[in-house]
Amino acid sequence: MQALAATSSLLIYSARTSASEIRQQVWTNFSIHRNTATQACRPQLQSRRIFTAAAAITSKNTVASLRNKGRMMSSSAPRPRESNYPKASEEDRTPDTNPSSSKPPPPQPQPSASIILLSPTNQVLLLQRVRTSSSFASAHVFPGGNLSEFHDGSIPAPGDGLRRHVDSPAYRMAAIRETFEESGILLARSKGAKGEGKDKSKKGKGKDGKGKSDGKGEGKDVLLDLPAAQRDAARNAIHENRFKFGDWVDFVGGIPDTENLLPFTRWITPVGPAKRFTTQMYIYMLPLEEDASASAMAQGGEAAVVPSPDPEADGKEVTTARFDDAAAWLAKQGREEIVLFPPQFFLLHLLSGFLKGPPSSSSPVGMAEHYAAQRAALRTFLETMPTSTHPAAVTHPTSQIPWADKCISPVVLGARHSDRRTILGLDRPGREISSGKANHGRGGDFERVMLIRFGKGPMNLEVRGREEVLKEEEEAKRVEEEKGREKEKGAGGKGEEKEEEGEEKKWKEKISSRL
Repeated sequence: MQALAATSSLLIYSARTSASEIRQQVWTNFSIHRNTATQACRPQLQSRRIFTAAAAITSKNTVASLRNKGRMMSSSAPRPRESNYPKASEEDRTPDTNPSSSKPPPPQPQPSASIILLSPTNQVLLLQRVRTSSSFASAHVFPGGNLSEFHDGSIPAPGDGLRRHVDSPAYRMAAIRETFEESGILLARSKGAKGEGKDKSKKGKGKDGKGKSDGKGEGKDVLLDLPAAQRDAARNAIHENRFKFGDWVDFVGGIPDTENLLPFTRWITPVGPAKRFTTQMYIYMLPLEEDASASAMAQGGEAAVVPSPDPEADGKEVTTARFDDAAAWLAKQGREEIVLFPPQFFLLHLLSGFLKGPPSSSSPVGMAEHYAAQRAALRTFLETMPTSTHPAAVTHPTSQIPWADKCISPVVLGARHSDRRTILGLDRPGREISSGKANHGRGGDFERVMLIRFGKGPMNLEVRGREEVLKEEEEAKRVEEEKGREKEKGAGGKGEEKEEEGEEKKWKEKISSRL
């Protein structure tokens, strides 16, 4: 179109120019635009050739990535075409220290905190975000949000090294405050309760199976109970920063129960998205009830719905809040009834192995004892090291990192051969933690990987053993190579075709070596 427009302007000029001069200028004009268009298309053509060459080594690179003890796959490895998950590269692991680099640095992860809240019957609270939410739109998430210096205290600056990415009082206060703002559930102990919040136990281990704090608080007296109207008014005022959350809790006679939060992994968004987070996850166990069968939450379904959040109080970010069994949430995601992102899905998967719902009708133990036993098993899992059980993963350094300190920044290892789902590795701690080959004692889970397909959102999520997936990919590679050998034999005496295949193979190897 640009060439045609330029040619039209030449026609106006023709009244004062000879025919030969006009022909010369038209030819020059078309030549310039033709060369410009060719140059513009070359990168796309080159990318197409590179992708074709990379696709020929899919199985090889995927297997290598699964075997690789903590290193990520080369950026030349093919990605599922529909995936919009951040692509990992070597520079995601090593901070760019070159001041002359023209590439802008990735955005710093925003500190945030989230709570996996367990009901008296060990159901998990999930909130559904609205479609217009600034993050995780329409997804089901754990309650939580960004840290606020106004409410939560001092927050380490982005250049303050690893201190920005560890559990601290600011993260704990933010987790309780955001849970209150989003759901109306106030995790604060009454000053008048026995123990008065002086829980001496380490990292929230003071609360026993019956809701006591340090063996002193008496069940229902531990958590502060306020009228719904008073809570809703406070949620709105705190969200608008009209007064500090801690000051309000103190005014109504409570103490934020930060000491009974159990740290349970940190997640750092990989480089790629415009918004990144460094999110500290916690588990909080609401006190068990002696007569759990009479609890509204024990009935599940509609009885487990938390009172609808006030849209003014939570900034219109949340539409529904509901308790349900961990396995039930995973099943809903499998039927595509809800959207779960990898962190929520992975943690629910781990919890589902311990929080398995109510006891059978023939169980000899009571309700409270049944749920207390589930919590005890979960605590044992959180505290046990090594955290891995598979022989191939037990010796990996991440196996010696407790779940409270695990830091996970998912990376793409490759595409699964059978169904083309993306394979996410969970062992890397992220760019901000890694420095060259040093991870400062931080890391995630090497024993497991996640399989995921990206459509309108995360779909077909699954947590699998790394070694199990590795064996499947090795078998797929073996079958593919066997088919290739049979194809070569079938070529027979077709010398010319064989020669072309040889040339193509050399070309692919050349491209692969450059990548």
